Amino acid sequence: MKRPPRAGFIGGGFMAAVHTRASRAARGHLTALASSTPERAQRAAETLGVERSAPDVRSLVAAGDLDVVHVCSPNRLHTEHTLAALAAGAHVICEKPLATTVADAERLVRAAREADRVAAVPFVYRYHPMARQARALVADGQLGTVLTLDAGYLQDWLLDPEDTNWRAHPEAGGASRAFADIGSHLCDLVEFVSGQRIHRLAARTRTVFPERGGIRVTNEDTAALLVELGNGALGTLLVSQLAPGRKNSLTLELHGTRRSVRFDQERPEELWIGARDGSRLVLRDPDTAAPDSARVSVLPPGHALGYQDAFTAFVTDVYDAVQGANPEGMPTFADGLRAARLTEAVLASAAGRGTWIETAPATEDRT
Repeated sequence: MKRPPRAGFIGGGFMAAVHTRASRAARGHLTALASSTPERAQRAAETLGVERSAPDVRSLVAAGDLDVVHVCSPNRLHTEHTLAALAAGAHVICEKPLATTVADAERLVRAAREADRVAAVPFVYRYHPMARQARALVADGQLGTVLTLDAGYLQDWLLDPEDTNWRAHPEAGGASRAFADIGSHLCDLVEFVSGQRIHRLAARTRTVFPERGGIRVTNEDTAALLVELGNGALGTLLVSQLAPGRKNSLTLELHGTRRSVRFDQERPEELWIGARDGSRLVLRDPDTAAPDSARVSVLPPGHALGYQDAFTAFVTDVYDAVQGANPEGMPTFADGLRAARLTEAVLASAAGRGTWIETAPATEDRT
């Protein structure tokens, strides 16, 4: 396929806006959009610049004119909508969490494999150039052996009991909220940058407000984890959607036998590198960066790249994969399944009041 991929979108909210902007920048053809009602689909298509609206998801995929479908619907609908898109022959980008249960995530991995379609999950923080630069430092041995790590993902958008969202509804968002929504990003970045899997974890979770906007809440507001990586490194992870003043604070700090490195998503143009004899800040520069970092560093130094740029780089990789390429580090449904398994382990550990749960992957799932 040499022409621009024809993209369809399921959903019309915030994430659909992010996906359509990325698709346009990646030279996709914004062909069709479906939402929860025909009226909402029409409004969203007009607002987001999509060629046409579809009355429902069945009509969207049945038209047969889409190369890639972006699934941006509520979590509980991901499995249904992804299966429909795959059955229609489309490649799929499905928002995380890939599914609200491990069984459904496994089902989607199998379906994508059997359909022989590109199937990706937007763990887009991998696409910050300086996150990839940190990964290269670890891989090159410049940190030495990683001994410990300290990571967190903090937000404040659900700080007050009056704050509500469909994600707080277990039927729509799933059994886990804070961890499945943002903790999954954090764990993916830990494993991606460190090059190590989380082999065991112990977790505690807390639901601070049992009711939001008249809805009984059972999924968590916060989660705290102890983790052990495959090489024995120990770490702490803190996830919260109730941290005043923290808007989207994703941080990862790795400590090796020679150096430390810290990446902060709210300061994406820099890395902090620590050593016993002094510390320094390294600014993004594609001319001196590792090749994989330079590949996604599309602007010269001093021209800041941010979240939307990372998302665009991800979608560009997916569209290139649809054309037959094999982009380095593209997150697939296998990574979405990994996140579902870690989420299940967090909930199981928390239910056991911090019991250690083994999470080493027995096999590597591939789409």
